[in-house]
Amino acid sequence: MTTYALGESHRFRGAASDFLYLVPSGGIFSLDELSSAILDTLAPGPLGREQLIETVSHRLSCAPADVAGCIHELCQVHALRDPAAGRVNEAPQQLPEHFPLQTLVMNVTNQCNLSCQYCYEFGEDKIATPEGKKKFMDLETAKSSVDYLFAQSEGRKSVHITFFGGETLMNFPLLRHVIDYSQEQASRKGVSIDFSLTTNATLLTPYIIDFLAENRVGVTVSLDGPKEMNDKFRIFANGRGSYDIIEPKVRELLARHHTRPIAARVTMTSHAMDVFKIYRHLKHDLGFHEVGFAPVTSSPDRLYSINEPGMDSVFAQFSDLAQEYLQFAMRGELHGFSNVSDTLAELHQGVNKSHPCGAGLGLMGVGPSGDIAPCHRFVDSDEHILGNVTTGIDKKKQSAFLDRGHIQAKPDCHTCFARPLCAGGCHHEAFVRYGDTGHPNLHFCTWIRGWTHTCLEIYGALAEKNPAFLEYFAERKAV
Repeated sequence: MTTYALGESHRFRGAASDFLYLVPSGGIFSLDELSSAILDTLAPGPLGREQLIETVSHRLSCAPADVAGCIHELCQVHALRDPAAGRVNEAPQQLPEHFPLQTLVMNVTNQCNLSCQYCYEFGEDKIATPEGKKKFMDLETAKSSVDYLFAQSEGRKSVHITFFGGETLMNFPLLRHVIDYSQEQASRKGVSIDFSLTTNATLLTPYIIDFLAENRVGVTVSLDGPKEMNDKFRIFANGRGSYDIIEPKVRELLARHHTRPIAARVTMTSHAMDVFKIYRHLKHDLGFHEVGFAPVTSSPDRLYSINEPGMDSVFAQFSDLAQEYLQFAMRGELHGFSNVSDTLAELHQGVNKSHPCGAGLGLMGVGPSGDIAPCHRFVDSDEHILGNVTTGIDKKKQSAFLDRGHIQAKPDCHTCFARPLCAGGCHHEAFVRYGDTGHPNLHFCTWIRGWTHTCLEIYGALAEKNPAFLEYFAERKAV
């Protein structure tokens, strides 16, 4: 006798409709009355085929053949399963032997003109070991880095370079040369290339801004909100706050640079938790196109760490701001809360991750000395060096990093409905908290599940009421 049980999925409502998120595949399906009734009937436990058909057809006064047809369709997408066969495991595919590089994060300097207390590079939880290494990348190393990107990106039609630091603009002359050289190489190879950078904005000048605009360089500014919040930790070495220096430069940046959206990146700490106040100031008072938030990466006992009640408060504010985002989207308007946009993009593209991000795979970080790390957060850490742009990658080290970070190596994640998007969480966060790049970010599990559910509800509502808006996410890459 054929018996049916629920497959691994997560049900949610969008607007007035029911939806199903199929966990193994990352697919999203709208449920009609019949399919909902079948799932409801199986919620208490498995049932035989005849009993299931009879119960549902009686409940809805519909033909048994219609129920049987719907059961077949639900089985096809693995919304239903045979309990005797165990869980359907549509794990992400194993990685190919050669995975072409797409993004290179160039840490053009490990120096910074600020002394932010929570900085993952120089703060209390730093893992970098920059002693005795170059402080600024030179032109020879930079060109070798660009050559490495093109050599390792064979088959890609487009590649990307992100400039990072330290404070990126402390080595602006090199950045200018790298862009010129990269564009020449890209033109010769018939490949498109684009650029972005992250900066604290203290060194922006009209000349630099115009150069960035002319070359369509995307800019993300690290800024933690209004003056009283930003200046708590984003300070100069003498203790002076940075906001008064940054604010007029940001306004000039936004006034002059129109070729790419300009974003703000907020590091949330125990002193910067008022999500709405921060968002309103950065989006409306200053005029950023997008604002993204991320809790500080730190050991849990730091004074600036956000405790559990604080995270609950932040999540509630995130949820409220997400509802405001939905109201804008229903009118076909862009809102600017990039945490929602990034998650919706992954949902729309049916993402089912083998790893939390592209670190060590399609993305690499390069330090001033040319050493290659899985990403910019591991640059200058002796423990995490994978190779050098002049000699290449140590494949064994790369494989060990990727094997440790694969979702299949994280049993704690195997029953979580959010794993297609999360895949266990940030490698760097895991290392700081647990000393292991492959350890799941268990301290964020409740947060991630709640946020995924919130964004699924928004996605469902848009799919029901304004599906055209979702086309915006067909090409958006969540980073």
